[in-house]
Amino acid sequence: MRFLPTTEQRAFADSLTALLTAADTPSVVRDWSRGDRTGGRALWSRLAEAGVFALAVPEAYEGMGSRPVELAVAFVELGRHAVPGPVVETVTAATLLAALDDPGPAERLLPALASGKSAATVTRGGYALDADAADVRLRVSGPESAAAPARAAESAAELRLAPAPGLPRPSLDPARRLFPLPPGGELLAAGPQVTAAVAHALRIARLTTAAQALGVGLALLDRTVAYVRQRTQFGVPIGSFQAVKHQLADAKIALEFARPLVLGAALTMTGQDIAAAKVTACEAAYATARTALQLHGAIGYTAEYDLSLWLTKARALRTAWGSPDECRAAVLGSGDRPQWW
Repeated sequence: MRFLPTTEQRAFADSLTALLTAADTPSVVRDWSRGDRTGGRALWSRLAEAGVFALAVPEAYEGMGSRPVELAVAFVELGRHAVPGPVVETVTAATLLAALDDPGPAERLLPALASGKSAATVTRGGYALDADAADVRLRVSGPESAAAPARAAESAAELRLAPAPGLPRPSLDPARRLFPLPPGGELLAAGPQVTAAVAHALRIARLTTAAQALGVGLALLDRTVAYVRQRTQFGVPIGSFQAVKHQLADAKIALEFARPLVLGAALTMTGQDIAAAKVTACEAAYATARTALQLHGAIGYTAEYDLSLWLTKARALRTAWGSPDECRAAVLGSGDRPQWW
């Protein structure tokens, strides 16, 4: 089993790095946080041209087929550059639609998702990420009672196209805008097929979130290493202090430990491996964010400083698509129910 990208996968990652570096993503993120989608949609189109969204769409619907390893490689770079928008939600929605027994919704919606003409968001609760920017808003519903019989729960599961959202709610990460979805909407599918499709989509959501968090952590580490080389105290760079070296080494070890778990989970695609990868990558990114904030000092707390774009994302991704406790329970085989937000 390989835990390192192939030559082709590394070339793919390098091409995304070049694309995203040229795009000046910090400016795109700030505009997206204010509700200006112009730069974000232009970047979305370039990512689609690079094939990012087609990696979650079967060839029958103008995609490249399901390629979870390539998706993981791509989402590390998306996280490294703090790309805004419902990127995880779009590939999750594509996976969900492709997994339905009824091909009708897939034939109707997937080609536009693969080409980047449409973006998607998906939720099980009342709030959806970036629902104002999504052309496809999917809501999964079903009985919430844990005591409901499994057969009844499966038969009652529904997938609907949700109506236009309400006004945004405050969010920990300004670039991850949450919108309430009104009830109702067009019914796309119902019954056991929805339950099975959601379980598969959850694995893709957690895998890409883990990869995105890994990229966020790597970016935070790189920026902090560069900063401690420049900031001086007592006439020397603070990066020369042993305590600072230890903190950065701990962050580096945590991120490098998470990397093979993410790639290994992309190979096996089992719920337990993916849950382990998510909790490890997200906790490593969160710990790195705390270290980055401490070593940057007061400037790290300012929203005007670009570091904040990765700090808030590391915190938000930690609980997206399953909290640490939920993922640990899934690793132990005692639970795999999604927490959408």
